[in-house]
Amino acid sequence: MSRIALSIAVIAALVYLGLCLVLFVFQRSLIYFPQPRSFAGGTTITLPVDGAELVVTARSHGGPNALVYFGGNAEDVSYSLPSLTAAFPDHAIYLMHYRSYGGSTGKPSEAALVADALTLFDRVHKEHANIVVVGRSLGSGVAVHLASLRPVARLTLVTPYNSIQELASNQFPYFPVRWLLLDKFESWKYATQVVAPTLVIAAEHDEVIPRASTESLFTRFRTGVAALKVVAGTGHNTVSDSPDYILLLKGLQ
Repeated sequence: MSRIALSIAVIAALVYLGLCLVLFVFQRSLIYFPQPRSFAGGTTITLPVDGAELVVTARSHGGPNALVYFGGNAEDVSYSLPSLTAAFPDHAIYLMHYRSYGGSTGKPSEAALVADALTLFDRVHKEHANIVVVGRSLGSGVAVHLASLRPVARLTLVTPYNSIQELASNQFPYFPVRWLLLDKFESWKYATQVVAPTLVIAAEHDEVIPRASTESLFTRFRTGVAALKVVAGTGHNTVSDSPDYILLLKGLQ
């Protein structure tokens, strides 16, 4: 190999390693997009967790039933309070603002989000025996992990993925994502341990989560545990605008 060719190879290798370093350092800014809490309805609960304080938008209601919701990576979960209240009028409702979202402190990570979800569930479970857990997009990974560890009454996953690692590998095919990624959100690992009745909701024209990823996750559940429903004519961010979405949440379809 000539000296010029060797120099080019070395420069190319250094550039590639530099790009890997940039991807590693800034990876969480590509996953989490914190949003402020904009909806003024409901009540606000402060939940102390390890290293942070979380804001939880809530609707109080007596009785055994409650719903806990985990949103997408760029979602203000408080906006879901009116529709969830209409769909579940006999449930107390708790919408968790991830770390750095909606006034919550701390920085988000997979480990932190799952630990926080367990803390919230345990607090809610002290007052409500039957808890429905709903996870949308990024939150589906939090929800399925939670359901594998706690006595969830029912689980609903909206536009879920098989794993974030799989999605990232497809988006960055020329980088060693498997070794660089810190927050893998491998939902398929936890789906096998879920025993709660589970509904998987897919958007017909999901432009963010490939249908194959959602269907791969669906196959990981034990036989008879999960059902898959596709909301016609909707995309990743518009699935909740469909009247069929609320009917599915309520178990009417």
